[in-house]
Amino acid sequence: MRFAYLIEPPFNYLSHNGDVSGCDVELIRTVLNTLGIDTIEFIETEFSQLLPGLAAHRWDITTGLFDTAERRKIATFSRPIWALPDGLLIKKGNPAKLTGYRSVAQDASRKMVVIRDQLQHRATIDACVPANRTIVCETYDEAMQAVRDGRADAYASVAMAHTGFLEQHPQLRSELETISIPSAEKTAARGAFGFRLSDTMLRNTIDAALTDYLGSPEHRRMMRRFGFEDEQVDPIVSGNA
Repeated sequence: MRFAYLIEPPFNYLSHNGDVSGCDVELIRTVLNTLGIDTIEFIETEFSQLLPGLAAHRWDITTGLFDTAERRKIATFSRPIWALPDGLLIKKGNPAKLTGYRSVAQDASRKMVVIRDQLQHRATIDACVPANRTIVCETYDEAMQAVRDGRADAYASVAMAHTGFLEQHPQLRSELETISIPSAEKTAARGAFGFRLSDTMLRNTIDAALTDYLGSPEHRRMMRRFGFEDEQVDPIVSGNA
């Protein structure tokens, strides 16, 4: 089985010894192992290639993606594996006094950086941040560096991704921090594993295994390793996310 991932802690990253880890990686590894699949090929890619690579049979499952109506035209998704709010990666101390997407849009001196075609790219457009004040990158590191070197004032992504990045790179905590997007601007969105439209049997099999595992004591212990508390797990178990 081939699993495509991005370098985006705490969801996916390389450990100090070069092993692939993260909550998405460990979740799919556990689920596939319960189905008797012990050989998994983890393939690193960029966000823009996740769904095209799936359609081209370069891999069989993608790391968690936000499940949207637009994406369901070209892929099918598992039941939700997390539900998370957006956040902004900003300079330490928030010198620009940002509070969310709207604060960037309303200040003509501020610039946002996003990853191409991520949900936060659309949220930036919807918040009326103009294209000439939006920097579009392909990878997390490129977007982070745009904030670090002052080309952008904020990087919009999942808040947990920013938190996970800073935990993996403590040397940058004196330079960067994260603020959460207010729920009044954008509510938490659900993420799920992606599959080819033709692979409904694989998706249904994995969904059944996820239903048995999500919310279990073992699952909660695993998620706590990556910074998720019970209140962040409960919504996907209850179906309220």
